[in-house]
Amino acid sequence: MNTMRGPGDQQSRVFCELSALVFNLLRSPPLMPDSPPRRSTAGAQITPAGFASLLLGISVALMLCGSVTFFIGFMLMPWVLGLMMVFYVAAIVSALSVLGRSILCFASPRKDLPGSNSVGAPGRVKL
Repeated sequence: MNTMRGPGDQQSRVFCELSALVFNLLRSPPLMPDSPPRRSTAGAQITPAGFASLLLGISVALMLCGSVTFFIGFMLMPWVLGLMMVFYVAAIVSALSVLGRSILCFASPRKDLPGSNSVGAPGRVKL
């Protein structure tokens, strides 16, 4: 069943896939063509230097992604602030328009609707 999921589900799925990839890398045997073939690959372990370089690569990748995200946000910030100011000006113009319209409608003489009395109370006759 393929349903729409929130961004939290997608992030957790990506995190699970990344974790599975890292764990598979940790479990995989070292790739050395010169070494004689082993009978079982279940006992193969990653060396401490390999583990350190794997963690270093992961941390560098995360730092680069974070730096790129920061740079994109830094470059888009003036556009976001400008758009926010445009919306504020539009809201002020709209509020002034409504205020002016209400003042003009209040100041202009009312036109009576047909079938209603000018006093406003039903059943009373204008003298």
